[in-house]
Amino acid sequence: MKTLAKLPVTIVTGFLGSGKTTLLRHMLDNAQGRRIAVIVNEFGELGIDGEILKQCSIGCTEEEANGRVYELANGCLCCTVQEEFFPVMRELVARRGDLDHILIETSGLALPKPLVQAFQWPEIRSACTVDAVITVVDSPAVAAGTFAAFPDQVDAQRKLDPNLDHESPLHELFADQLASADLVILNKADLISPADLAKVRLEVAEELPPAVKIVEASSGRLPLDVLIGLGAGSEEHIDSRHSHHDHHHDGDDHDHDDHDHDAFDSISIELPQADESLLLDALTQLVVQHGILRVKGFAAIPNKPMRLLIQGVGTRFDKHFDRQWGADEARTTRLVLIGQQLDAALLEAQLRAALSV
Repeated sequence: MKTLAKLPVTIVTGFLGSGKTTLLRHMLDNAQGRRIAVIVNEFGELGIDGEILKQCSIGCTEEEANGRVYELANGCLCCTVQEEFFPVMRELVARRGDLDHILIETSGLALPKPLVQAFQWPEIRSACTVDAVITVVDSPAVAAGTFAAFPDQVDAQRKLDPNLDHESPLHELFADQLASADLVILNKADLISPADLAKVRLEVAEELPPAVKIVEASSGRLPLDVLIGLGAGSEEHIDSRHSHHDHHHDGDDHDHDDHDHDAFDSISIELPQADESLLLDALTQLVVQHGILRVKGFAAIPNKPMRLLIQGVGTRFDKHFDRQWGADEARTTRLVLIGQQLDAALLEAQLRAALSV
């Protein structure tokens, strides 16, 4: 009986809005016939990134594509890895003869090290290996000192006292994502000056072992050979990578209340149809007033047959009509807001008031 080779797994991590989903879409669109399974783990109650990824042309039917995208609802992989990740991986291991590669997109707030350590479990280790951990960096955000989505309160704190930089959960999470990396992508390199990009490279390099490569990209556009086939075997050396959160995983008893990223809230809001300009203006106001890091979702626009995809990082919003509404599909607006100390009732009330709904 032929022994199957270990199935390579690429883990894509990075902060909110860094471009992880765009990178995965690029990889799937350029799969060159490879049979790829995708595990999406987005912080939020709605599997919005999963829906975006299902639209990719990966050489299979819609039914097959849906079967290859696994959405893990809880954003904290280090807390849910046993309850959700393991059963998904067990199913993929059973199908590994039909697959060439697995891509895993972690939450922007997830800690990659515990996920990589899960590949040390005998049942997974015998069948899979971590080809590489790729950390996607939002270069303009790092250049601005905010690491993520330009949250006003974090930037203000940084400017008041530079010594607080490493005290913030944002910076610690950023450093921990770099600590597990086998490849770092300085994304959005076209959006900052060469001088600022050089500074970002130096700052990132300080957090990395010398062997870890740093590459620059715009919208994650890199040759597939740069991204897969690295053969890092990350599970073999991950224990030697230091992270700020190592103490949270000593022993078997994890205290979830200690996680710094518990300070982040994910608020899901459902609204009726809304005028596009009013909705974007209202969301911009919420971001400014409440320091919201990320906005993701779909909107139903009156008299428009297509659904509007919205993705916001700070006050920067990208939007486009992604697909037709289904004949039996309820035309509602569904949004996820991510930030710190968010009041769900207040945010929904403000949105409804601004939209008069």
